[in-house]
Amino acid sequence: MKLDVNTLFMVTIYVEVILGLLLLFAWAQNTAIHGVCWWGFAHLIRAASVVLFGTYGSAPDLISIDIANVLLFTSFAVTWTGARVFDGRPVEPVYLVTGAVLWLLLCRLPVLTEAIQTRALIASSIVTAYTWLTAYEFWRGRNEQLVSRWPAIFLLFAHGALFLLRTPLALLLPWAPDNNLFGSVWLTVLSFEALLFTISIAFILLAMAKERTELRHRTAALVDPLTGIANRRSFLQDAMQLAKRHSGKPLPTAVLLIDLDHFKSINDRFGHALGDRVLEIFSDAARKSVRSTDLLGRLGGEEFAAVLHDTSRDKAMAVAERIRESFAHAAQDVDGRPVGATLSIGLAYCEEAALDVPELLAQSDQALYFAKERGRNRVEVASLDMVMDRRPDAPATSAESVASIAAKSAAA
Repeated sequence: MKLDVNTLFMVTIYVEVILGLLLLFAWAQNTAIHGVCWWGFAHLIRAASVVLFGTYGSAPDLISIDIANVLLFTSFAVTWTGARVFDGRPVEPVYLVTGAVLWLLLCRLPVLTEAIQTRALIASSIVTAYTWLTAYEFWRGRNEQLVSRWPAIFLLFAHGALFLLRTPLALLLPWAPDNNLFGSVWLTVLSFEALLFTISIAFILLAMAKERTELRHRTAALVDPLTGIANRRSFLQDAMQLAKRHSGKPLPTAVLLIDLDHFKSINDRFGHALGDRVLEIFSDAARKSVRSTDLLGRLGGEEFAAVLHDTSRDKAMAVAERIRESFAHAAQDVDGRPVGATLSIGLAYCEEAALDVPELLAQSDQALYFAKERGRNRVEVASLDMVMDRRPDAPATSAESVASIAAKSAAA
């Protein structure tokens, strides 16, 4: 089979249809990722445009050029919209058809009726604009740790740049039947590049969707679904990893143990739905009060913990007070109900070369016990007297159970 533009047209049609159906089938398996559906329809629309392009010479220019380009621009606009939907951004119906409408309006201008070169420049620019916009959408969402984003961005940017080569090609080879445009080796090369791009980007987009699904599954196993912060398992794992890094570069560290005061009473008086809102309010207040490098997790029920690495005692105390005050202010009234929720915090501080997370949790738990005994809604710092005063026959609290689990994990 001779590898010319006509052959590539036929191959491109089949490939676009197959890839479009493949993407739609993948979306049907996981309908939560709507961007895949948009990308599937983009390939099918592009296949239709290639079919119309193939009728050049045997069909009116309105069909083989104007409508074919309208479908082509729409397909790239749909791909761009899919990228926006993939990252949770809204659909822009106006911009979805802007390229096609602009093309139809400009082509009706008398000055451009016979200006084939200028029309080729406009067409190439519209495709390149949508392609680069798609790359930009993926770039905007780079905070999500998807490795597949980077080859997608590179391919989209490179393809948009190469597509502009069609403009100088049109300048060198005016579009007329006697110029043997379809026999040009450069047009064959560019058409072959477009085919390779179509195949590559489809599989990269599929890989991106699959990677996101796997990432969300991993995240769901490590994040508390109500508050959106680390669950007990994730918090302990991160704390143990921090302890290992600490041994190589010791830095002062504080551990906070936080318990919402009279939380059972809040649930009994206002209902569990409002109690859940109180927990959400706390997580928001705590996240805003700690640094992005600090650890924050929900140990269970209304009990939370935080690890503040590389901080002074005074700064750790200030963070604890900031959490307490901001939560008390935010939870004074919840959904129009006078809740007046408060919290108590126990703080343990470590300046040793070894970071013993289980021991710090136990110390902060004892400090929390004293905060409860001394009236609640306060911060207490663990001291030697508190540790010596621990009752050996007292039942283990939730935090002490966590400390025990952490100790077993460290030993393992």
